[in-house]
Amino acid sequence: MTDLADKVESILKSSKNIVILSHVNPDGDAVGSSLALCQVLINTGKINTSVVMPNEYPDFLKWLPGTGHISIMSKESKKAIMAIEEADMLFMLDFNSPDRAGEAQTHINASKACKVLIDHHPDPGHFADITISDTRSSSTAELVYRLIEMTGKLKYIDNNVATCIYAGIMSDTGSFSYNSSEPETYRVLSELLRLGVDKDKIFSRVYDNFSENRMRLLGFCLDKKMVVLPKFRAAYMSLSLSEKRMYKYVRGDAEGFVNYPLSIKGISFAAFFMENDGHVKISFRSKDHFDASKFALENFNGGGHKNASGGESELGLQDTINKFISLLPSYIKTE
Repeated sequence: MTDLADKVESILKSSKNIVILSHVNPDGDAVGSSLALCQVLINTGKINTSVVMPNEYPDFLKWLPGTGHISIMSKESKKAIMAIEEADMLFMLDFNSPDRAGEAQTHINASKACKVLIDHHPDPGHFADITISDTRSSSTAELVYRLIEMTGKLKYIDNNVATCIYAGIMSDTGSFSYNSSEPETYRVLSELLRLGVDKDKIFSRVYDNFSENRMRLLGFCLDKKMVVLPKFRAAYMSLSLSEKRMYKYVRGDAEGFVNYPLSIKGISFAAFFMENDGHVKISFRSKDHFDASKFALENFNGGGHKNASGGESELGLQDTINKFISLLPSYIKTE
């Protein structure tokens, strides 16, 4: 990674317009890592640095420092497109394929800027000039910290930057419950704490910052929508369009719901099915040795990490669930 960091630093020196772009339905790692990198670069004097998100990010992340630097392409299309078109350096964070950038994909492909991909998901595509990829890393936020460190910019990490990095790592590991077994992760976290990060405040703002509707939705899902399949050591929950309307669902309200069934004794694989217009979004979580990423890749056009992955289905909600259940016997045989 040191040689790649040197290349990034060399290009940064001559870059004047820098854009940081992340994926559709941005999560805590996408937003945290993007804002951290943006603010560090601004602190170094690269004042024409901005962040573009393809669509809106969850309300529980809007307290993060620096959100004023974000343009939402789905709401501010002209501004976001202009930023990408005028960029001479384009950082692409937390995705491994250009189609994960949604409508921004066309503008990524057309851009003449130097493109730098920073990501921790498996099998990154070949669409960047420089690719910084490490699947052992807990998060893209952790990789951003290491890049900042290797380019000699640690002195530009203020409390705002440190907060964004910590939030990114914490949220992408389920508060350090998965994808967080490497010593390097805790070295980075210790450095952030040394910089004065308030970890309890960050936890509260991410995990204790939901609406009443969201809490009632969680109760509904656990009571009425959770199906436990002890024979297959699996469980799932689902949410239809009508149920989302019933609980005034907003983006991010179901964040983390998929993790709850794993708390049941004997359950090692969980899924959450969310009906959207035209497709079903699926989240998978696992523990022990089962590879949720492989399951998602082979069956639901998805991928991710061994214990945390996602996918999509063009089938209806019930047909998607039926397909999932039909695959479980083979999962038991290979697990």
